[in-house]
Amino acid sequence: MASDQSTPPLRELRDENCPGCRIERIKASKTGWPLREIVIIWSLVLCTTLPISSLFPYLYFMVKDFNVAQHEEDIGYYAGYIGSSFMLARSVTSVIWGLIADRYGRKRVLLLGTSAMVVANILFGLSVNFWMAVSMRALLGCLNGLIGTTKAYASEIFREDQQALALSTVSTAWGIGLVIGPALGGFLAQVYTVARREAGNFFKGVLFQN
Repeated sequence: MASDQSTPPLRELRDENCPGCRIERIKASKTGWPLREIVIIWSLVLCTTLPISSLFPYLYFMVKDFNVAQHEEDIGYYAGYIGSSFMLARSVTSVIWGLIADRYGRKRVLLLGTSAMVVANILFGLSVNFWMAVSMRALLGCLNGLIGTTKAYASEIFREDQQALALSTVSTAWGIGLVIGPALGGFLAQVYTVARREAGNFFKGVLFQN
């Protein structure tokens, strides 16, 4: 009993300079639905999901333009390498990103991951041959340490009574991203095709007009 009475409450043990204690105080001060946190989690998960599914509508035509397949039935074979290189690289580096997030913080990994996703996606879109496309997809997978870090981040910024909401938000955003990704990829591919055709017709008319 004496030892119990001499132990100060947990609130008194919290240090003002302790990052974990500061997060706990912020969570305790919040009431109502955590809409801001939900938007953050959705954005992070969509950044992870869209690169996975957005390329499938135009991947066939991309490989065909590379002229790497000798026969049309071989296009799917090469497309499989491009599609799988992302997940292969991601499976190798996910644990490493988890260790980095534990050591240096979640936010740093999330900011680095989202920035790297933008750069790697642009480089993939600018690929001029098959091996560049495979390399850029692999690089995209290596730098994609978001999903595990996002789950850990969600469990930390949501209150204890909202943990189920936090993890279900991750799962829901993942599913929505898999739905939006192919539609967005197909739409952008169509816009690019139409724009390139119209630009070609315009310059052809300018250069060869009488």
